[in-house]
Amino acid sequence: MKRHRNKMLAAAVAAVVAMAALAAAWPNGLLRQALGTRDAAVWAERAEEAQLQLQESFWDEGRGLYNNAAPCMLQLCTDPFNYWWLAHAADVLVDGYERSGGERYSEQLAKLYQGILDRNAGVFPNDYYDDMEWMALAWLRAYDATGEERYKEAALVLWEDIKTGWNDEMGGGIAWRKTQLDYKNTPANAPAAILAARLYQRFGDEDDLAWARKIYDWQKAALVDPGTGLVWDGMNRMGDGAIDKDWKFTYGQGVYIGAGAELYKATNEAEYLADARKTAAYLKEAFTSPATGMLPSEGEGDGALFKGVLVRYVGELIALDPEDETAKSLAELLQVNGDSLWEYGKGAEGALFSNSWAQTPDEVVQLSTQLSGMMLLEQLARLEARNRS
Repeated sequence: MKRHRNKMLAAAVAAVVAMAALAAAWPNGLLRQALGTRDAAVWAERAEEAQLQLQESFWDEGRGLYNNAAPCMLQLCTDPFNYWWLAHAADVLVDGYERSGGERYSEQLAKLYQGILDRNAGVFPNDYYDDMEWMALAWLRAYDATGEERYKEAALVLWEDIKTGWNDEMGGGIAWRKTQLDYKNTPANAPAAILAARLYQRFGDEDDLAWARKIYDWQKAALVDPGTGLVWDGMNRMGDGAIDKDWKFTYGQGVYIGAGAELYKATNEAEYLADARKTAAYLKEAFTSPATGMLPSEGEGDGALFKGVLVRYVGELIALDPEDETAKSLAELLQVNGDSLWEYGKGAEGALFSNSWAQTPDEVVQLSTQLSGMMLLEQLARLEARNRS
């Protein structure tokens, strides 16, 4: 995550672009039509509403990309090129496709795929290993959902580049970026372990499983508190070998939970599941409000995506065994936060969301913020569908 280089977008502007046409369409059955049913489940309907809002408020058909913010103001729409935000946008489209089977999602994925290529000089790799991991994870999921070979090839090309980030500085691990090979952090390692484990499960290459184990072992030994399971952000950022123990973010917990869950699925080895549950069990103490059970606001820009990453991989852990006590507690956590997001953290005129899931959105809503809220809704829709089956 490029906290160190991401520029804050503009402060609040005077007026919000009118959303009357879209708002008027919702009560007239548009959502139920999109879902293909007259008795749509509540979280599925809300997730669909947010997906429609994403398209209405953020999509730029000419560029084939989502704008950085809504309303879209001058160059702030397009600069900087938030590559990793767009990876999560692809992930969210896959969520919608898996939930609804709607053809518009597969069509939108194809447009976004080409738009990212066009904006990134015709290739997917870039200079940041964590960015490439998010993009590879998204396109691997898109391949799973649609069967389109180009998405598989994108994931594999990115994976080959990602592996070049491993080096012996700080005892191993994948670097954060190509110009800073001795800075190792959770964002560049835990998602890589998830990716490697998923590639092994899809295609059966033992080398991918070996990579997943190696990356995970380094992550656990270097950047996880053995007592609590709390995941630290990184080490040697300033060239002094220090661990950033004061940098504790929700997404770091999420990707480590996800890595444990994926390796458990790949190997059936209980230690990985135990690790994931340990970190998940500490979330309440380390991150949630004692009074409300709410996850924190981690600001705008890149930070606005952090909670979304957490809830995605919390959802993966719940799915392994919904009757486990940790899983039940996590499901309650998602429900509390989802109820608050919909009641208090959503705009009055549409499904635009706030950095805080307990407060009214700013007049300008960033793409990262919108995607994070959508990830929560889609996870709740998955839980809902599982409970109804």
